Amino acid sequence: MSLSDRIIVPLDVPDLKAAFDLLDQLPEVGFWKVGLELFIAAGPEILAELKRRGKRIFLDLKLHDIPNTMAGGVRSAQAYDVDFLTIHAPAGQAALKAAVDAVADAPLKLLAVTLLTSLSARDLAFDLHVSLELPDYVLKMALLAQASGVPGIVCSPHEAAQLRQICGPDFLLVCPGVRPPWATAGDQQRVMTPAQAFQAGASYLVIGRPITQAPDPQAAWQRLGAKL
Repeated sequence: MSLSDRIIVPLDVPDLKAAFDLLDQLPEVGFWKVGLELFIAAGPEILAELKRRGKRIFLDLKLHDIPNTMAGGVRSAQAYDVDFLTIHAPAGQAALKAAVDAVADAPLKLLAVTLLTSLSARDLAFDLHVSLELPDYVLKMALLAQASGVPGIVCSPHEAAQLRQICGPDFLLVCPGVRPPWATAGDQQRVMTPAQAFQAGASYLVIGRPITQAPDPQAAWQRLGAKL
C-alpha cells in the first residue's frame, strides 16, 4: 500500500450534487470520509455511489450512546459495507464492547475517537473539567478502547508516537489535524505535516480542506502526493 492510499479525504459538503462534483474532480482518491453533515443530508445514497465507484469508505458518525444503542448502530452500519466507523471512547467500556461484539466477523473496523482534534489542553481542563493532562487523557482512552477490543482509534498526530509505542504495531491510528506545509491550520488546534505524522506512526491520515477547498483540488492532490 502506497502512502497516497493511506490518505483519507473528507466529503465535507452539504449535499449529493456537491459530493458528486468533488468525486469527479478527484478520481484518483481511493478512500473517502463521510461525516454527519453529508450522511444526514444524503443518507445511504452517497455510500452506494462510493461503492459503485470502487472507493473505500470511512463513515464518521462518532456514535456515543448506551451499549444497546451502540450495538444496534454498528449492526445497521454493516449493511452499508463501509471500511471504518467511528465511535466515542468516552462512551465507556460496556458500550465499546457491545459495539465490538456487534461487528462479529464482519470486515468493518471500528475506530474510537479519543479526543476531538479541535479541543486543546485548555479546553480539556476548563471546559470539560478533566484533570488529566491532554496526552495522558488520550492515552487512557486509547488503552480503554484497545482493552475493549476496538482495533484502532482516531487521534491527533501529536499523540501518535507515544500511542504507537504503547499500543503496538497493529493498532490502527487514524489522524486528522494534518496539514501540508503550505496549508493553514484552520480550526484544528493540534496539527502536523503528513510526513511528520507518518513518521510518528500514523496508519492513515485525514486531509480535507487543503485538497477539497483548493482552487484546483486535483493539483493540490498531486502536490500532496509528490511530497509523500
